[in-house]
Amino acid sequence: MSSDNVMRAVTLKEFGGQEVLTVEEVARPEPLPTEVLVRVHAAGVNPVDWKTREGQGMAGLQKFPLILGWDVSGVVEKVGFGVTTLAPGDEVYGMPWFPRAASAYAEYVTAPARQWARKPATLDHVHAAAVPLAALTAWQIVVDTVHVQPGQRVLITAAAGGVGHFAVQFARHLGAHVIATASAGRHTWLKELGAEETVDYTTTRFEEAVSDVDVVIDLVGDAHDSTSTRSLKVLRPGGLLVSVPGGVSPELAAAAEAAGARVTGYLVEPDGPALTMIAGLIDAGEVSVEVAGTFPLERAAEAHARGEEGRTRGKLVLTVTD
Repeated sequence: MSSDNVMRAVTLKEFGGQEVLTVEEVARPEPLPTEVLVRVHAAGVNPVDWKTREGQGMAGLQKFPLILGWDVSGVVEKVGFGVTTLAPGDEVYGMPWFPRAASAYAEYVTAPARQWARKPATLDHVHAAAVPLAALTAWQIVVDTVHVQPGQRVLITAAAGGVGHFAVQFARHLGAHVIATASAGRHTWLKELGAEETVDYTTTRFEEAVSDVDVVIDLVGDAHDSTSTRSLKVLRPGGLLVSVPGGVSPELAAAAEAAGARVTGYLVEPDGPALTMIAGLIDAGEVSVEVAGTFPLERAAEAHARGEEGRTRGKLVLTVTD
C-alpha cells in the first residue's frame, strides 16, 4: 500500500515485451495549481499502451522510467490551488494528458481538473475505467469529425473492440444506419448495440457485401490487409474515410483522391466536457460499456498479453485500489 509519499506503479525502464512491465514503489505525485490528485481505483488497458511499451504508439513522446496508461476512474484525493470544479471525495473518470504520459497504471495520478468528469453514477470504477479513451475516440470521430447525420450509412470496422462498440452506439444514437464488421459470434451483441447490418470479416470481404456508404470509420488500418484502402471501394462519391490506426499515408491519400473520396486521420484528445455528455448517455441507459476482463495491477503483463491477441470484446481493465 502507498504511504503519503510513495505509491505502487507499473513501470518500464526500456521498451520491449510484456516482461519489461514491473511493479515498483515510486514517488507519489502532488497536484500543481489547477490540478487534482486522484486515487486510482481502476485503469483501462488500450492498444496504444502495448504499442507504446513496444516502442511504437506514443513511444517517441515518453521518457524513462515510464508508467503506462491513460484511462482512469477514481476519487479526488486533493485539489491544487485554483480548482473550483472538483473537491476531495468526488468520483471522477478521465483520459488525462494524452498523448503525453498520464501514468494511469499507478495508485495515484495528477492532471488538470478540467480534463476530468464526474464518473457515471450507474457504473462502478471498473466499468468507468473502460470508458474514457475508447469512448472519447469514438465520440470525437462520430460527433466532432464526421458530424454524423440521421439516415447516413456508416461502416465501422473492428466494431466489437473498445472504440468500435462505442462508435456503433454513438452513430446509432445520432440516427445513422450502422454497418459493423466483426466475427460472427459478436453479431447478435452488435445488433443489440444498434448495428443494423453485420459482416463477418473472417469469411467475407466487406467491400463485396457493402456499398453506397457515406462514412467509413476504419479502426483496423492499412497495416492489416489494406483495410483502409479497401474501405474506399464502399464509399459514395464524396464519402469520408476516417483512418484511425496509422493515419493517412501518401499512398492512401492518393487512392482516396483517385476514388473521389475524402480521407482523414484522427487522434483522440482529453475532453472533460465530452466525458460529461457520455456519462449522461450511460446513466440514461442509452450507451452500455463492455468489460472483457479485469486484472490486478501486478498482472498488467497478462492484461497486455490478452489484449495483444486481438480478440477482445470491449475493454480490459486493471484493478488498482479498493
